[in-house]
Amino acid sequence: MGFRFEAALASRNFEVALDMAPGQTLAVLGPNGAGKSTLLAIIAGLLRPDSGSARIGERSLFDLGSTRPAWLAPHARGTALLAQEPLLFPHLSVLENVAFGPRSTGTPGPKARALARQWLASTDTGALESRRPGELSGGQAQRVAVARALAAGPDLLLLDEPMAALDIHAAPLMRRLLKHVLAGRNAIIVTHDVLDALMLADAVIVMEHGRITEAGATREVLNRPRSRFAAGLAGLNLLTGTARAEGIETRYGLVSGAAEETLSPGDPAAAAFRPSAVSVYLDPPHGSPRNLLRATITDLEPHGDAIRVRAGDLAADITPAALADLGLVPGTQAYFVLKATAVTLYGT
Repeated sequence: MGFRFEAALASRNFEVALDMAPGQTLAVLGPNGAGKSTLLAIIAGLLRPDSGSARIGERSLFDLGSTRPAWLAPHARGTALLAQEPLLFPHLSVLENVAFGPRSTGTPGPKARALARQWLASTDTGALESRRPGELSGGQAQRVAVARALAAGPDLLLLDEPMAALDIHAAPLMRRLLKHVLAGRNAIIVTHDVLDALMLADAVIVMEHGRITEAGATREVLNRPRSRFAAGLAGLNLLTGTARAEGIETRYGLVSGAAEETLSPGDPAAAAFRPSAVSVYLDPPHGSPRNLLRATITDLEPHGDAIRVRAGDLAADITPAALADLGLVPGTQAYFVLKATAVTLYGT
């Protein structure tokens, strides 16, 4: 079953419309305050928008645009929300926690527990069925929470930063688990981690200020970002401007590169390139490099084995030795130099 959604909420400056194909997993990316959790809350029935509608297949979750507004209660929607924290019932065993969903819809106890055991086995937590939540590690508790959500048989699974509360050892295990259980299932996952999007999602939307600013296949959005947020996630510099015959005119000057499509002069366009492809000089280098961008350095920060030099929208990765030789500090005027072969140009 596919999913179609549109809603507006004036008090939160929220206006979003999206479509999902049957069996699709959609990643929702965006900075804090972009409206990602608001989106999940409206779908789950925890927050009522001013207008809009949503359908899973042929079933309406809400329709507020008609003369007779309809609004399904959260428990009747066929959705399951998995939050950052597992939120397991502390007084119930793991088995009874997972069986809770089926039992709440009228499934007899023995059948509900049998179904719970199947999902515990699928999430590699079957050996924990007699424990209480207080006896579980963070990773174990989150895997049990996944089993509980899936045991309810949702038509749409909603995941709000499911790896956020996990340590660096538990997160990869959870990611592998989700890749397995989400295959062929309608799901929306809110995340700040580009790895989640790459591993788990068929498609991505980027939200900023309560609006969708980018949407498309996961690798397409991350390889050709059109927003600074998506570019940052993908580890790319993104400069926007106007197409010219020789490249793209940006606030830092003309940027030449390899165009992925025909760009007509005057069209809005973007240039994307990796910080590792950029060299930094205090004076214009000898010769005539294709791309010579002058900017004032704003920040210096460690980045793995390198130092990331930032100048507004520009970033370059240089060695600590190069930083010492150049004597760079915030406020320094510098030249950011890169070959045209390292730049991808495309329309926006």
